[in-house]
Amino acid sequence: MSLEQKVMTDLKTAMLAKDEKSLRSLRAIKAAIILAKTSEGAGGEIGEADEIKLLQKLIKQRKDSLEIYTTQNRADLATREQEEIDVIEKFLPQQMSAEELKASLQQIISETGASSPADMGKVMGLATKKLAGKADGKTISNLVKELLNR
Repeated sequence: MSLEQKVMTDLKTAMLAKDEKSLRSLRAIKAAIILAKTSEGAGGEIGEADEIKLLQKLIKQRKDSLEIYTTQNRADLATREQEEIDVIEKFLPQQMSAEELKASLQQIISETGASSPADMGKVMGLATKKLAGKADGKTISNLVKELLNR
């Protein structure tokens, strides 16, 4: 079942349950999927990897907004953003734990032969491909920096 089909099924369920929190998030996902499918060069279809990138982008946008609302003491808006993040995350693959992520990154570092922070580009290129959807890019970047600075 594609992401679009899952979203449509959940959207119908949320409408019947009158679940406003889920409806907001699911409609945002549906709109993003439609935009991606109708964008130039998409050919009316998007692959699984593109679906994951799309979901990660939606979550990143909401996390950025959440951070802003939190610093401005707008708890009402921050709560809405967190609710949407929780719903969108349900469609992403299981996220790696910190220990699993660190072990994977150490393996990637040894594969690439990286030894200093100057090699970060090589490591990040391979890491973002291998760990797509399983970990946040910012978290990967921070861990790679930490591991290469040792």
